[in-house]
Amino acid sequence: MSAIFDFELQDAGLLHRDESDDDEVIEIGTEEGDADPSEIANSSDDSDVGSVEAVPISEQNVNREREKVGPQDFELCKVIGKGGYGKVFQVRKITGNDSGTIFAMKVLRKASIIRNQKDTAHTKAERNILESVKHPFIVDLKYAFQTGDKLYLILEYMCGGELFRYLDEEGVFMEDTARFYLCEITLALQHLHLQGIIYRDLKPENVLLDAEGHIKLTDFGLCKEHIQEGAVTHTFCGTIEYMAPEILTRNGHGKAVDWWSLGTLMYDMLTGLPPFTSDNRKKTIDKILRAKLNLPAYLTPDAKDLLRKLLKRPVAQRLGSGSLDGEQVKAHKFFKHINWDDVISRKLVSPFKPKLASEDDVSQFDKKFTASAPIDSPVECTLSESANRVFQGFTYVAPSILEDVYSQQSRYLTTVSQPRVIKARSPRKATARGFSPRTTHLHIHNTHLSTQRHGGVGHSNMEDTEMLELG
Repeated sequence: MSAIFDFELQDAGLLHRDESDDDEVIEIGTEEGDADPSEIANSSDDSDVGSVEAVPISEQNVNREREKVGPQDFELCKVIGKGGYGKVFQVRKITGNDSGTIFAMKVLRKASIIRNQKDTAHTKAERNILESVKHPFIVDLKYAFQTGDKLYLILEYMCGGELFRYLDEEGVFMEDTARFYLCEITLALQHLHLQGIIYRDLKPENVLLDAEGHIKLTDFGLCKEHIQEGAVTHTFCGTIEYMAPEILTRNGHGKAVDWWSLGTLMYDMLTGLPPFTSDNRKKTIDKILRAKLNLPAYLTPDAKDLLRKLLKRPVAQRLGSGSLDGEQVKAHKFFKHINWDDVISRKLVSPFKPKLASEDDVSQFDKKFTASAPIDSPVECTLSESANRVFQGFTYVAPSILEDVYSQQSRYLTTVSQPRVIKARSPRKATARGFSPRTTHLHIHNTHLSTQRHGGVGHSNMEDTEMLELG
């Protein structure tokens, strides 16, 4: 496992925006031309009264615009990960329209996050990205909520575990196997770039597999938002063996760092290790900046060519660094037989399909976590009201969840006799709130609780969660 770094080289204060709207219930206000309620009442005559059927008003059929959820709505099943900020549980929803559904629940202690302004900003950034970015190869956020002392992210449960596990077991992948994963990862990175987001932490531990063996990227804590074409940022961050040279030289970096990381991951899959590793961090950095790229003779010419072009140190010469971004990568002859429409439609057959006994199977996760008791431990201290304001606007319910609620509500209403409506309109109009992507920064570290596979730099789980200084 490899150390994560995150140092900001220039002061950048957190964006302060009023997020109080995010947790408010949608209001309905008066529309122009709407009938006055008194006019509606006065327009009915005695003959109408007998033809109108009374429908009882309850929480089941009105005002269910936002499903309220909390820890009490989820049953803790298994622990599937632990880190410096909290735990990741496999959970089952026990209330609502999606009762019985299995999710992954990431629990974060506010007191641990708020100690560092950068960690707080990173937490908000990941929360924001998870809400706003929807893609077949990016993990989906279903709910987000908080208590006085903890933050909760409810994500889709990726029962296949980490790509790291399969690579660790196989040692190396055949080119066709690596190509499958590279295709899906390339589309995910390209989509993030189109949204102005640099991923900056691509590695096998951050690639999860679903029940069919297709991938989804997770852990967006080191992402940088709002990066447009040609713009650069200066944060020193990432996992050392996968970091691009321009991050290490601190001259500013852009989206091209993700294509370097893709080349590093490709090399890792095809040879068993990243291209530049050593027994300490400084030597690893020196190799990334200066060492020759050695390509094994058994690789095909197309694979060698793609690796050379992705691992070009001069950014302008690197494949994908131009305005075409991922289109350049997709057009490389290593992918000449790939139908990209089939890739995005998940029609390619995955090389590894997890062997699962049931939908709640946790066999693909480390037994040292799954064997422990699933307890959401109480915290020793609570935050002040002013400190808690930092996390205002954290609550979220996925639109897909709300659509299910609306659909159920609609089916309920159509089962009762419809009353006679006399030009009846709502006296107040809706003001849309709560589901547009937020622009405030926020971050949640994903802790990769795996055994060390790389022969070079190793570190503790705590180091993977909490940023280290180079030394």
